[in-house]
Amino acid sequence: METVTRADELRARIAAWRARGERIGFVPTLGNLHAGHFSLIDVARGHAKRIVASVFVNPTQFGPNEDFASYPRTLAEDQRGLESAKCNLLFAPSVDEIYPFGAAWTVRVDVPVVSETLDGAARPGHFTGVATVVTKLFNLVQPDVAVFGQKDYQQLLVIRRMVADLRMPIEIVGAPTMREANGLAMSSRNQYLTIEERERAAVIYRTLNAMRDQARSEHAISDIEKSATETLIAAGLKPDYAVLRRADDLGEPRADERRFVALIAARLGRARLIDNLSFEV
Repeated sequence: METVTRADELRARIAAWRARGERIGFVPTLGNLHAGHFSLIDVARGHAKRIVASVFVNPTQFGPNEDFASYPRTLAEDQRGLESAKCNLLFAPSVDEIYPFGAAWTVRVDVPVVSETLDGAARPGHFTGVATVVTKLFNLVQPDVAVFGQKDYQQLLVIRRMVADLRMPIEIVGAPTMREANGLAMSSRNQYLTIEERERAAVIYRTLNAMRDQARSEHAISDIEKSATETLIAAGLKPDYAVLRRADDLGEPRADERRFVALIAARLGRARLIDNLSFEV
């Protein structure tokens, strides 16, 4: 696996593959990779001949009081993991390479409605930063297919809406959430948790399953959300939200709704954890 840091190097490598008619898959990441990220490479390999990954800690998707400065940068370990996962090319640009006029002065991409609720409300500007950097990366890589984890469910919807609205010729694939043995969704931020907190955080996935079971038993949505919130608080977590929404667009469920997603965001110690569960009733 080769690592490049400049856009011209990236485009040159991809152009050679394109000239041979090879299909390009892309997995964008913030780095500090774990088994969940490497599973995205596996999924991408099922859709494309050549796989490109990016490692870029994007400043525009972090809020002023978030962990941009302390977010773990582990490029050497990431390179070894991606090579073992049979990634073909790693793009690891500097901030200046992605934002040549500075992050504060960049052109911005905003995806209305689906960006404005849940994490969009809890983290103002986050999804504008995500949509902006993914647009830039898509423009550089020009992949045939891109793979995103379903753990970041709202992010996946934002990217799908952006690609459809801008008529980008890219297939977006959502990959299943990888979990620890206790059900905790794998995340780079899990390393902020102590051993005891990791065990306690498993309540998130148990609560999501309880929300699904209650919805299938025709409990009122308000009661389900109230019970989920109380369960998280009792376990020592600080929930930002614990909600049931329409799976297609995160809108409030209608009376005849059949496709749901349960979503939780909660803080525990130094970590803010998110997870979700899609289901039908």
